[in-house]
Amino acid sequence: MNIDHKALRQQYNPDSSQLRKMQMRMLEMLQVVDAICRRHGIDYWLSGGSMLGAVRHRGFIPWDDDLDIEMLRPDFEKLMRLLPGELPDNLVLQWHTTDENYFFPFAKIRDRNSRLFERNGYDRVFREHGIFVDIFPVEPVRPWIHRLSNMSYGHAYKMLRTASDPMAAMPRIRRWVGFHRKVVFPVLRGLNRLMPTRHYDFALGIPYYQRSLRSDYLPVRRVPFETLQAPVMNEAEKCLAWRYGDYMRLPENPGSQYHADELEIY
Repeated sequence: MNIDHKALRQQYNPDSSQLRKMQMRMLEMLQVVDAICRRHGIDYWLSGGSMLGAVRHRGFIPWDDDLDIEMLRPDFEKLMRLLPGELPDNLVLQWHTTDENYFFPFAKIRDRNSRLFERNGYDRVFREHGIFVDIFPVEPVRPWIHRLSNMSYGHAYKMLRTASDPMAAMPRIRRWVGFHRKVVFPVLRGLNRLMPTRHYDFALGIPYYQRSLRSDYLPVRRVPFETLQAPVMNEAEKCLAWRYGDYMRLPENPGSQYHADELEIY
């Protein structure tokens, strides 16, 4: 399928648009993460729509306002220890060790020279609200263990969603999340070690699914992504076909699922 990339850019994210400015800020953030990961021998790869954009558009999907990366959980834990001391002053790690109200089971890097609120509203209890890059850990896990972790951990989202005063609900949510990190997840990982599996998925508590083999992820390969040679999964096309079907065909209603509700870029 022939795609007129120039026409799509002009329609959805021309250089003067707020969306294009946001994409360029995320690209700058990715370049910082890429340099840190290279320096410390950490393999990561673009995921989801970011990987689709790399393969289909050689950059961002023109209407995409999100950037996601993944890595194996041991590398994720290593990066969480490194980032606070290696990020420049304009960027900050958002993880439960740096923001006590941050309860997501994956991390974000936030830009301090912008302000953004997501449509889901969960982020209004967080300390940082800038443009972000999501960092997802993946690990070998059996499907039923993954689903069980998501069902249990997901109660944190429900508590916040139904709270009349979100900030007042945070102590209870923090206790629930802490219980999972200290007790529930270690127990589930112990069960998983008793029944080893070759299949990887998002780490426990992350409510998304992409069942893959380690060889689907590694070794990563680099492809053009805007001005960067960015890593994608070794079997990127296989994963994209599993997730999106005919991934080279453009959707009928592009741009209908923006993540950002309010956005200011300084």
